[in-house]
Amino acid sequence: MTTEYFKKSKIFRSYSSPGYINNVKAQYMKLKKNITGIIDDLAGLFFPRICCACCEVLHKHEEVLCTLCLYRLPRTNFHMLADNSVSRLFWGKVQVFQATAFFIFSKGSHYQKLIHQLKYRGKKEVGYYLGRIFGNDLKESKDYRNIDMVIPVPLHPGKQKKRGFNQSEIIAEGIAFSLNVNVNVSSLFRKINNETQTRKTKFDRWNNVKEIFGVKNEELLENKHILLVDDVVTTGATLESCVNTLLMVKNIKVSIATLAAA
Repeated sequence: MTTEYFKKSKIFRSYSSPGYINNVKAQYMKLKKNITGIIDDLAGLFFPRICCACCEVLHKHEEVLCTLCLYRLPRTNFHMLADNSVSRLFWGKVQVFQATAFFIFSKGSHYQKLIHQLKYRGKKEVGYYLGRIFGNDLKESKDYRNIDMVIPVPLHPGKQKKRGFNQSEIIAEGIAFSLNVNVNVSSLFRKINNETQTRKTKFDRWNNVKEIFGVKNEELLENKHILLVDDVVTTGATLESCVNTLLMVKNIKVSIATLAAA
């Protein structure tokens, strides 16, 4: 049988028809999906995904937190209240448009683990996932719908190199994704690698972060509503110092969002 004759035959026409090719593709994708599912099931058997709060095994549709822990997450809903405990931290000190925190955590709780796993165990997915949920909540408030840009509280380059990432930047990326805006990590920077704020008094915290931040590329921030993001707010000293630096920019408006409030 010649090549020319074969190309004209019914067998060739049937196997080269769009319908047959599409059917083969569909069967291949189905097989690929089944194999992927089997591999995922085996991986889950030997390396189960667990809830980052309660350590129970996650179901297929769950991500980072199990449904129960997500439901019980102690959300503040401060984004719906102009007068809240986070915003009051800055009253009479620095001009902040709005301030909020996603949830409250107390020492020893499941939800303290979330911050610990993000900050010290490098589980970036925790910060990004919670940031996305937080961002979706912020869209409920008219005060956060007109955000132009998200800026994370910066780490000193030396500390960030040692840790490998900035946890506030990961949270900011999740929030920015939900708000459909960009993250700016180039304009606000830390000039001094100061000591940790842990175990410091309120005055020492303020004195420790006084004038340690700088701002550049100011033209990117002019006439913008900035959302300043950090992982945890305690006294607000670090955030206050950041805001004071940002307010040097012409016609800027700054709001604050932290993942947790202690």
